[in-house]
Order: sequence, then C-alpha cells, then structure tokens
Amino acid sequence: MKKYTLIKRILKWFNHYFVFFLLVAFVITCCTMLFVSTLRETLEITLTDANISAAAKLTFWNVALLSLIFTVFDTVRRKLTVERPVKRITEAAEKIVQGDFTVRVKPQNKLGTDDTFNRVIDCFNKMAEELSSTETLRTDFVANVSHELKTPLAVMQNYGTLLQQPNLPDENRVEYAKAITDASRRLANLITNILKLNKLENQQIIPQFEEYDLSEQVCECLLGFEEAWEKKELDIKTDIEDGVTVKSDAEMMSLVWNNLFSNAIKFTERNGTVSLSIKSDDDYAVVKISDTGCGISAEVGKRMFDKFYQGDTSHATQGNGLGLALVKRVIDITGSDISVESELGKGTTFTVKIRRNTI
Repeated sequence: MKKYTLIKRILKWFNHYFVFFLLVAFVITCCTMLFVSTLRETLEITLTDANISAAAKLTFWNVALLSLIFTVFDTVRRKLTVERPVKRITEAAEKIVQGDFTVRVKPQNKLGTDDTFNRVIDCFNKMAEELSSTETLRTDFVANVSHELKTPLAVMQNYGTLLQQPNLPDENRVEYAKAITDASRRLANLITNILKLNKLENQQIIPQFEEYDLSEQVCECLLGFEEAWEKKELDIKTDIEDGVTVKSDAEMMSLVWNNLFSNAIKFTERNGTVSLSIKSDDDYAVVKISDTGCGISAEVGKRMFDKFYQGDTSHATQGNGLGLALVKRVIDITGSDISVESELGKGTTFTVKIRRNTI
C-alpha cells in the first residue's frame, strides 16, 4: 500500500513537471522566435545551423531548469496552503464520523494565503458545534424519556403486585387500581406529547390558517379547567374583549392555552388567583395569563422551553416537562410570539401575541 502511494505521488509530481515544462517551453519559444525574428530583420543577421543548434540546446536546458524550479515551488506551495489544511479538515471530519463532536480545526495563518480555507474551517467548526449541541440534546432527551417512562411503569408494576395479594380489602384494591389508572394516564399523556412534539419539530404538521374567534376559544379552554380551579378554590379574574378574531391554526393554539392554564392552576397555591386578559389592536391580539403562584427564577426561565426541563427538580408536581416545549414550538410554527414575566414568590405572567391577519 505504501509502495503504491509512493508511485502515485511520483507520477503526480512528474505530471505537474510536464505541465510546467510545456507551459515554459511554449512561452520561451514564442518569445525567442519573436526576439530572433525582430533582431534578424533589424540587424540583418544571418543565423547558421550551428548557431541555431547551440541556441536550441541552451533553450531546452533553460526550459527544463525553470520547469523544475516552478514544479518544486508549486509543490511546496500546495503542500503548505492546500494539502495541509485539507488534511486537517479531513482528519477532523473522520473524528466527527466516529462520534467525536468536540473536535475543532484551527484557522490558517493568513500570511501568504487567501481566506478561502478559513471560511471553510469556520463553517466546519460551526457545524461541529451544532452537531455537538444536537448530540447533547439527543442524549438528554433519551435520558429524560427513560426516566419519565420508568416512573409510571414502576408505579404500575408495584401496585399490580400488591393487587395480587389474596384477601386484599376492597378499599385497598380500589386505591391500588386508582394508582395504576393514574400512572397509565400519565404514561399515555407523556407518549402523546412526545408524538405531538416530534411531529411539530419535523414539520409533519402544517398549520392551517383560518379566521376564528379567539375570545371564544380561550374561554372554552379555561372552562375546561373549572373542576381543577374549584378544587383549589382559586379566584379567576377575566378581562376579555369580545369578538377578538385572529387568523391562525385553532387546533394548534388550543394546545398553547391548555398548557398555560394547566401550569397556572398547577403552580398556584390554594385560594390564589389566576387572571386572563384578551385585548386587540389592528395588527395583534394579546392574551395574558397570570397567576399568583411560586414564580420562576431567572435560571429556570432560561430553560423553561427546553424539552423535559422541570424547574421543580423534586418532581413534587405532576408533569413531564413537555408542555412548554410544545407551546414554544406551536408559537414558532404559527408565527406568533410569547414572553414571560415572573418573580419568585409572586407569580408569573405569560403574554402571547398573535397576528390578526397572516402576511
């Protein structure tokens, strides 16, 4: 293999030399013929065969020497300015293929070279950085999915084992069966949200924009949580402008309202307050959903839209960390906007702006 590579390099070198030889020979021949022709006509010099033969031999060796110099110079130049950066990029690409996304290529020294390879290297490093981030997200996603699947499955397994006990009182049997039902419902919701988020991220769901009554939709979503807010004795305050219409995907936006209301009620203490405001102008409809719950820290706020991220690391509140990820993806797809204002211990306000007419 090494012998074959050496022969290939020698042939390549001779090929370059031959190209330079032909180029130099052509240029020198043309210049010499022009010079001799002009000299003979001007000075009326007669050239003998001996003169021509001696000049031809001298010219041939000059061409051979110049071709050799040019070939060596071009070989060194290509080695430093082309082959070396290409080799570095190739080696880095091979490491990425093997799964090492931490590799980066050092930029070329700009002295004596153009900036072409540095632009390629810059794009390569950005690609490696994006792949590294994607790999980290994928690893976190798998770990979080495994954890979220394992918890309800463990509950179902444990209570299923308890149900097999002979002479189990009916009261305990009902309690265990309810625990299994709740765990299975949580598992089903998790899988449903994963599938929804996957379809949204892969753009398998295309938004269907149509004009509809936003005020009516948001009120219907809020009423769907009536049992939950009554159970916690929450005070519901509304400031709703009637007949606010928008042009968006109604089914997708219902995911946004359901998740925001669910979070507002979930994280608000008993006897707290959840507020809803809907206003509009010529261009936008603005929906604000506020609560007097525990609030969100700045650190949590930076990652609150990440998949499976939960600010409550103890998992004391039910959830799988996919709700706000779904919200953010729907907001992006429909061309809307969402912002958050929060203060620890005082509550949180989500503001959603929706275009009343698509562009």
